[in-house]
Amino acid sequence: MRELCRRKDVEIINAESCPDHIHMYVSIPPKLCISSFMGYLKGKSTLIIFERHSNLKYKYGNRVFWCTGYYVSTVGNNKTAVYRYVENQLKEDMMTEQITIKEYRDPFKGGK
Repeated sequence: MRELCRRKDVEIINAESCPDHIHMYVSIPPKLCISSFMGYLKGKSTLIIFERHSNLKYKYGNRVFWCTGYYVSTVGNNKTAVYRYVENQLKEDMMTEQITIKEYRDPFKGGK
């Protein structure tokens, strides 16, 4: 991601990689269209990931690796709040995952 952002003069301010998604706080130059940059980032990173980890090609058929959507927002006066949000995402996701752990045994019957 760093290399792809560097090629487009996009500054990564903060980023957090979670098991199934990525949060990035970036500064995109005004000359770039956000949707074009996201298409570039997701498309090129998919090719790089499949090149480095060829076993994933079979797991994710038709070269579909990232979901089709993304969320973008402008920061304005909330720079520190957004920075903290991205920084704490992995910890918050782990806490949420612990809360939603499925029980594989029926606690009332003692079986599966």
